[in-house]
Amino acid sequence: MSSPLSVANDPRTKGLFAIVGFLVCVELASGILQGYYTPIFSDIADHLDIADADVNWFEAAQLIVAALVVPPLARMGDLVGHKKVLLLSTAITALGSWVMAFAPSFTTFLIGSALQGAYVVWLPLEVAIIHRRTAGTGRQHHLTRRSAAILVGALELAVIIGAVTSGALVTATSMTVLLMLPAIAVTLCLIVIWFGIEDLGGTATGGIDVGGLVLVTSSIALVMGGLIAIRLDGPGSALPWALIVLGLVVLYLFGRYELGQAEPIIDVRLLGTPGQWPVQLTAFLFGMSVLGAQIPLSTFARTDPEVAGYGLGADASFVSALIGVYVIFLAIGAFTLPLTARLLGPRNALVLSSVLVAVGYALWLPFHHETWQALINMAVAGLGSGALVAALPAMAAAAAPPERTGFATGMTNATKTIGGAIASAIFAIALSATGSIDDPTEGHAPLSGYLTVWTVCAVAALVAAGALLMMPRQVAEDPAEALPLVP
Repeated sequence: MSSPLSVANDPRTKGLFAIVGFLVCVELASGILQGYYTPIFSDIADHLDIADADVNWFEAAQLIVAALVVPPLARMGDLVGHKKVLLLSTAITALGSWVMAFAPSFTTFLIGSALQGAYVVWLPLEVAIIHRRTAGTGRQHHLTRRSAAILVGALELAVIIGAVTSGALVTATSMTVLLMLPAIAVTLCLIVIWFGIEDLGGTATGGIDVGGLVLVTSSIALVMGGLIAIRLDGPGSALPWALIVLGLVVLYLFGRYELGQAEPIIDVRLLGTPGQWPVQLTAFLFGMSVLGAQIPLSTFARTDPEVAGYGLGADASFVSALIGVYVIFLAIGAFTLPLTARLLGPRNALVLSSVLVAVGYALWLPFHHETWQALINMAVAGLGSGALVAALPAMAAAAAPPERTGFATGMTNATKTIGGAIASAIFAIALSATGSIDDPTEGHAPLSGYLTVWTVCAVAALVAAGALLMMPRQVAEDPAEALPLVP
């Protein structure tokens, strides 16, 4: 066991503080992206002259792209070096952000939002950079957890900053200028990464599994195409269900194909191990609420009850406050995880976190009439979400071989974003007044659609709690390996 002094003098850790500092800048931009748009989605809908329900397709498109790019980008990071891939994903994100700023129509904004989804790989790549940087120090897992906690903290702070900024500026400037600010932040990240992060080569061998990438892309595209067809043609049409079934068949063929590959784009065999599948399934289910429910919560809060018969009639500044409360309690949940893990055991602590997410969204069903009810509901959900956000990537890394840590951490984000994408598409359908895109409805979704959103989120969180109970003891109950947090 290395002493703290020897670790401090180790050249592999001397520059770690500076690297983490530069990566904090990247996570600040990531947090701005994740918090900035939510309070102003109703204003964006007015700017583009679209209905509230159709705003969900921006999130769905972004999450689809995010889910598709994570496996190849994570694999490229292991092959050619994580800095190079971090630069590439940041450049794509910057391009998407600028497209959104100057988008004249729904379609253009949709394309920009989709490109912006490349940011989802930032945190897994950063964790992989730190994990690689601390190899051989004797405290690799400890230093990685400490650094990840700092990055997550910066992310959470930036979410609040982004939400408050957009909420405060939405009435003070034009929509184009308002949307330029996150684009500028992401563009500055390119400079930070280029000059601040050392460029180390990859550690893996082989290439990228193009056949597997085509199959998994086709599967997701078919399923999402089926959901879009339900939105356009209604659930009574046969075409949407045929597309969904075909997508599931292709997914099965993808799994069979990947089992025969020496270097698969998605290591199905690793994901099927007892230490991985509960974590990845939990990430998928968790994504339904933490990603898929953002826009519905924003549009519900902004809806005028005197016009629609429901809603909070809030302005963008209140939505900013709602996000702030959620993120603050998310941080509390993350940083109290070590304490709850000692009291209840690590597995029970995460199960409790999932149950809190379920309770938070279930509270929306009876209590959605007053602003104070919304604040309480999101505080409860945030308390449970914080532990899951922080713990899942580290759990996946702890249960993966060293040469696959980038893949394992990346897959927690990929499965989370797939869950969020599917949920966003389902929620867009639920929130549309009819099955037809041509319905003239003043842009207001039915209350039953919002009740469906909250029910799906609550049920998904309960199922995640059940999956966590099935984690093997050596992963779930070893705090040194499974929990990420304490700085």
